[in-house]
Amino acid sequence: MAFVKSGPVRKSNLFDPKSTQPFKLSRTKLEDFMRCERCFYLDRRLGIGKPSTPPFSLNAAVDFLLKKEFDVHRSNQTPHPFMKAYGIDAIPFQHEKMDVWRENFVGVQYFHAPSNFLFFGAVDDIWQNKNGELLVVDYKATAKDSEVSLDAEWQDSYKRQMEIYQWLLRQNGFKVSTTGYFVYVNGKRDAAAFDGKLEFSVKLIPYTGASEWVGEKLVAARACLTAESLPGANPSCEYCQYRAAAVLLENEEGRPQKTLFN
Repeated sequence: MAFVKSGPVRKSNLFDPKSTQPFKLSRTKLEDFMRCERCFYLDRRLGIGKPSTPPFSLNAAVDFLLKKEFDVHRSNQTPHPFMKAYGIDAIPFQHEKMDVWRENFVGVQYFHAPSNFLFFGAVDDIWQNKNGELLVVDYKATAKDSEVSLDAEWQDSYKRQMEIYQWLLRQNGFKVSTTGYFVYVNGKRDAAAFDGKLEFSVKLIPYTGASEWVGEKLVAARACLTAESLPGANPSCEYCQYRAAAVLLENEEGRPQKTLFN
């Protein structure tokens, strides 16, 4: 099937089904595949990515400050008071690659031969318990009146994220606990005034992961990208719904047309 490309199409870092070289695939792109195969194919195979979103600067600031705080205890190999408060017998894991594992576009990497993907994901933090097991830790930030939890359906992606990190570390030969932790900070909105500062409550949420699915999804993602036909639209995908509605109206009989990007 031939595809007509128009608009801003990316020419680099595209999947080539004829290439024998490993293709670098991120955790977020695998998540995209699981949400909508059509959007994933358009992005990685045809170079048409989804519209970008504004950066979450406050969330990034919280992540940065939490990392600095836990790094002090990583350097001293002492437990953070937060660990003691929740009865977790662990300390921040110290490793020469820790900074690399937390770097975006690098992260923890593993070559998955069945899919020929160099798969990677950047962790927020890793702790180590008294049994030598690694505990994957992910920072989350929000601001709402209710108690934070992982009960919402859209938060399933958070759970998959942790499971992927656990899988990647295991593939690199580490002993990894099935239990990971979300350090969830919630901006308080009941203060009398702003006064130039935002206060947070912090909650630690344990999660038991099951990462056996990761390898199968990587193989499925490769099968998707090697196909010569565009996957069908996902009826629950907002982007697919938008494109379908836009095309329907744009092609409506008698509607004036202008050339795109002129």
